[in-house]
Amino acid sequence: MDAVLWMLIIFFIIVLLLAALIWQMGVRSQKPRKIMNADAPDVNTQWQSVSFTNHGSKLEGWLLQPASNDLPNEGLTPLIVIAHGWGSNRTRVLRYTRPIYEAGFAILMYDARSHGNSDSISAPSALMFRDDVLAAVETAKSLPGIDPDRIAVLGHSLGGFGTLLALDQGLKVRAVVTDSMPVHFDTMMKSELRRKKLPLFPLAYLIPMIWLIRSRISWSQFKEASIPAVLARHAGSSDIGRTPVMMIHSIGDEFISAEDLKRLKEQLPEQMIRTLFVSTNGHSTSEQDPNFWEKVIPFLLESIEHASIKKEAHGTRLQASRENI
Repeated sequence: MDAVLWMLIIFFIIVLLLAALIWQMGVRSQKPRKIMNADAPDVNTQWQSVSFTNHGSKLEGWLLQPASNDLPNEGLTPLIVIAHGWGSNRTRVLRYTRPIYEAGFAILMYDARSHGNSDSISAPSALMFRDDVLAAVETAKSLPGIDPDRIAVLGHSLGGFGTLLALDQGLKVRAVVTDSMPVHFDTMMKSELRRKKLPLFPLAYLIPMIWLIRSRISWSQFKEASIPAVLARHAGSSDIGRTPVMMIHSIGDEFISAEDLKRLKEQLPEQMIRTLFVSTNGHSTSEQDPNFWEKVIPFLLESIEHASIKKEAHGTRLQASRENI
C-alpha cells in the first residue's frame, strides 16, 4: 500500500511539474519580442511622430504625408492606417508605404502595445490588436488635415486579423486590406510550434487556453471572434452599407499557409470579399509581387473616391433641402 501511495504521489508531482512547465511556455509565448524602431522612418516624404493612448497605455507612431496632393480632397487628405503583426513594429511595415504615399494618401503607422516603442501589457492577444486598430483609426480621424470620412486600413498578419475583428466592434473605414493573415486563432499558434519544432499535441490545445485565461478573454468572446462570421456580417460593397475587404496571401508563405484563405474564399458567398494570391517566398514579402500594388492601389483609390462621390452627393442633397426650406 505504501508503494502504491508513493507512486501516486510521484505521479501527481510529475503532472504538476508538467503543468507548470506548459504554463511557463504559454507565458513566454505570449510575450512577443520587442524590437525598437529607427529614430526616423526611411521615407521620401514629410513625416512627424504621433502618440495616442489606449486602455491606459501609450502607443507611438508616425504620420507620413502624401508625396503629392493629386487626389480630390476639398482641403482634407485621405489616410491609410497600417497595422503590423505579432513580434513586428512600424519600422518593419515601412515596406508598404512608398506606393501608398506616392498615390496621394497620408499614412498613420503605429506600434501595437507590447511592440516597438509602445507601452507593454502583461498578456497581449488578438483582441489587443483589435482594440489598438480601433484606437489608431479614432486617432487618425482627429488629426489636422485628415478627412475622417476617407480612412482605410492595411493590416499584416495579426494586424489584419485584429482589423477584421474590429469591424464587429463598430470600426468605420472605407476599406480593409489584409496581407498574410491567419484566418483562425489557432493557425498562428500551430505555425509557431512547427517553426520551433515543438509537438502540436497537446501544446496547440493547451497554450491557447493559457492565453485566454491570462488575457481574461471569455469562451463566448473567443467563439464570437470568428473571421468567417465577422466577414459575413460586415464585408461587401459600400453601396449596401458594408466594408469592402481585399485579402491577400502569398502561395510561398511557409509560416501561415495560403490554404486558410483559399478555404475561406470557398466558404463565403461570391463577391463578399476580394482575394489575391501572389507568388513570393516568405511571410512578409507579398508586396514584392507587382500584382500586389496593381490591385491594392486601385482598390484603395476606388474605395476612397467612391466615398468622395457619396459625400459630395450627400452635400448636394443637403444644400437642396436647405434651399427648399
